[in-house]
Amino acid sequence: MPTDTEIESLFWKELKSAPFVMLGLVGARDGHTQPMTAQFDGESGPLYFFLAKDNSLIAGLNESDRAIAAYASKGHDVFAAIHGRLAQETDPAVIDRLWNPHVEAWFEGGRNDPKLALLRLDTERAELWKGGSSFGAAITRLFGADPKESYKDNVAEVAL
Repeated sequence: MPTDTEIESLFWKELKSAPFVMLGLVGARDGHTQPMTAQFDGESGPLYFFLAKDNSLIAGLNESDRAIAAYASKGHDVFAAIHGRLAQETDPAVIDRLWNPHVEAWFEGGRNDPKLALLRLDTERAELWKGGSSFGAAITRLFGADPKESYKDNVAEVAL
């Protein structure tokens, strides 16, 4: 049985390996989520996202700063619902630290593109699920056990 700390550690490892989330603002009129690539400035949060200033997430900050990011790791080993506060990051030193060729490909004007914006997600908490297979659940049931009972130890609620 993994501990909450082990599940959280696996989450950060997997997120760094495949840093793609569906990010949205809770309570904003255009409250849909959209695919974003997370950038890191350390071993864990906050998470950063480069985007264009005309993106609906920027406009939505006038209505809400409460964010949710949904995550599924590449091999479906970890799933997460990440909650926190979203804000625009304007510190040029942070932008310089996170800037890389993958980001540059999205901005014609490079680092000085007038459309460039950076959002910071100050992570607060997350629900994390360690992947479980339907096949494994079926085998467990064949032996007379309840797969939900054995799976409950693969779920963690953590403060980020």
